[in-house]
Amino acid sequence: MPYRKQKFTNDEIYHIVSRGIDDNLIFKDINDYYRGVFSIYEFNTINPITIQRRREARARFKKARGGPSSTTDSIVEDIRDRMVDIIAFCFMPNHIHLLLKQLKDNGITKFMSKVGTGYAGYFNRKYKRKGYVFQNRFKDVHIEDDSQLLAVFNYIHANPISLIEPNFKEQGIKNYSTEEIVKFLENYKWSSYKDYIGEQNFPSVTERDFLLEAIGGAKGCKEVIKNWVINKEIKKANELFLEL
Repeated sequence: MPYRKQKFTNDEIYHIVSRGIDDNLIFKDINDYYRGVFSIYEFNTINPITIQRRREARARFKKARGGPSSTTDSIVEDIRDRMVDIIAFCFMPNHIHLLLKQLKDNGITKFMSKVGTGYAGYFNRKYKRKGYVFQNRFKDVHIEDDSQLLAVFNYIHANPISLIEPNFKEQGIKNYSTEEIVKFLENYKWSSYKDYIGEQNFPSVTERDFLLEAIGGAKGCKEVIKNWVINKEIKKANELFLEL
């Protein structure tokens, strides 16, 4: 994922999508997904990644998820100097969605470059291949107002529906009830949605407070997603934003 010429603005929010080369799979098993989520956590820092910092990042990540940690509390404390706030994310088999707020100059571009390079190193070693994993350029949409922010937030978290309803963005949901779709999204592990609805999943990855306050907490988040599905807003969003 090379550097991008687009100029991003500090304190502005962007919807980012990065796809695998030729739409190839970038997550082939559960360990790939875990590594991907850890990557967007670990590489969200202006500091170089050293062996010691990687150990500390892993310890913080495990502790936040409720896992065992072999480090002291002083090391586990999150001391990253973040380049972006990750507001929301969703990992699909061949692409990723991110909702990012830039904190540092060129933060989004540098963050995406570090994630792409770091994850490619892991992926290439594991699958004995060479080259890029992600397409050359990620795509982006600038979020201009609160209504667009909420729509993109819902759109990102609704993306996994395509795993059970492949044509839902064009044709709507035909084979499942609203309750089944909502439950499916609540159980989908590889996004920030579980953390937004109060189920600890990857809580250290995202900054959720301001959106949760705006939508009425975990209960409100469930309601906006349910209403989004009921009102078939997904197709409208697909036409309004990039289908990235």
